[in-house]
Amino acid sequence: MKNLESMEQFEQLRDKGKTIFMFSANWCGDCRFIEPFLPEIEENFKEYTFVHVDRDQFIDLCQQLDVFGIPSFIGFENGKELGRFVSKDRKTQEEIENFIKGLK
Repeated sequence: MKNLESMEQFEQLRDKGKTIFMFSANWCGDCRFIEPFLPEIEENFKEYTFVHVDRDQFIDLCQQLDVFGIPSFIGFENGKELGRFVSKDRKTQEEIENFIKGLK
């Protein structure tokens, strides 16, 4: 999973193709919980580009997108938001995969 490095990169990734942004932070225990199965999720959904967004580094983006809980996921295709799985609750692999399946 690539890391978001700039707002310009966010806009490019959001506006071209299918992208899922995962909002997280180093100090977030629930974010660490999902890390072991994220590579498998990426493997299962190769049509998407997965991008990690550090909540602390991109707090303005989080506010702009109404992401107030982490870990959270927002899917985009060619600039259009497809859906969001945004909450402060711990998420399971099954819940994340069902969210992604629902984007299609």
